[in-house]
Amino acid sequence: MTEATDVGCGYTQPGYVASLAEFGMPTRLPRSGGWLLERPIRDTGHRDFMGPYPLFACSDWTQLGRDLDDLAGLAVSVVLVADPLASVDPDVLRTAFPDRVVLFKHHLVRDVMQPAPLPSHHRRHLRRAARSVEVEVVRQPVRYLKDWTGLYAALVAKHGLRGIRAFSPDSFSRQLSLPGMLAVRADIGGDSVAMALWLVDGERAYYHLGASSDAGRSVGASYAVFDRALDHLGECGVRLVDFGGVAGGEIRNDGLSRFKAGWANGQRPTYLCGRVLAPAPYAALTASIRAPGSWFPAYRAADPDASGP
Repeated sequence: MTEATDVGCGYTQPGYVASLAEFGMPTRLPRSGGWLLERPIRDTGHRDFMGPYPLFACSDWTQLGRDLDDLAGLAVSVVLVADPLASVDPDVLRTAFPDRVVLFKHHLVRDVMQPAPLPSHHRRHLRRAARSVEVEVVRQPVRYLKDWTGLYAALVAKHGLRGIRAFSPDSFSRQLSLPGMLAVRADIGGDSVAMALWLVDGERAYYHLGASSDAGRSVGASYAVFDRALDHLGECGVRLVDFGGVAGGEIRNDGLSRFKAGWANGQRPTYLCGRVLAPAPYAALTASIRAPGSWFPAYRAADPDASGP
C-alpha cells in the first residue's frame, strides 16, 4: 500500500479524479465534497457532467442536491453511479436527481466482522495457486506500473474496452501513487501474472481493478491475490469491502460473478442517477431519438465512445 494510507479517501480524493482528467475536466462540488467530470458533447458545442468511473462518492450526500442546483444551466445534464457503501437513502438521491434514479447493479460486499466461509470451488483454486505463485502486497504500487499496464492492456483488448473504462498509462501512473491504493501481485519466476488494485477509505475498501495473464489464469493466480488482499485489508482495520457487481441488477452464475460471490457475504445496491440541468438543450439533443429507452442521458445512447458510468 502507498505511504500515508491513513489519509486515503477512496474515490473522493482529488488525486483520483485528477487521474481521469483526460476524460473530462474535474469539477469540485463544494458543499457535498464530491467531484464530477465535465465533458464535451460531440459536434454540439454543449457540455455535460458525469461522475468519476466507476463510482461517485462524497462526504455529505444531503448537500449534493444543492451543489447540482448551482450547476443548472451550466451544462446539459449530469449522470453518476452512487457509492454503494455510503448507505445513502434513495429518497435523498431522488431529491437530488428528479429525472432518473434506477437500480444499476448489485455489488457484492464482505463485512469483515461477519462469517464468510469460502466455497469448495475457491478453496480448490487456492490450493492450486499456492503450488505455482508467490504473492506479495506491493508497498509502492507505482513500481509495478509497467507490469500492471501490460496486464490491463491485455484485458482491454480481450473485452474491447473503450473510453474511460480503458484508462491510460498516465491515469494508472497517478492512481498507483494515490494514498490508500493497495496493490497485490502474484508472480511466477519473477514475472507478474496477476495483480489487483484496491482503494482504501478508512474502514471501507473498494476492489478497483484486476487483471491476469494467460499464465496467471491457468493456475488460478487471482484467487491467491484476493486471499492475500483480504487478509491484509483486515490487518489494516478495514471492515467493509466492495467487490463490485454485475450489470443488470442480478447476480448471475458466470465466472466473474461466481468468483466475486465466493468472497462475499452480502450485497449492496448501486443506483444510476441522472438529472437534466438545461431542459431546452436536452430536449433539442433528444428530439430526433425515437425510442430513447433507459439510457441516460438519452443523447449519448448512440455514441460508442460515450464515457458515462
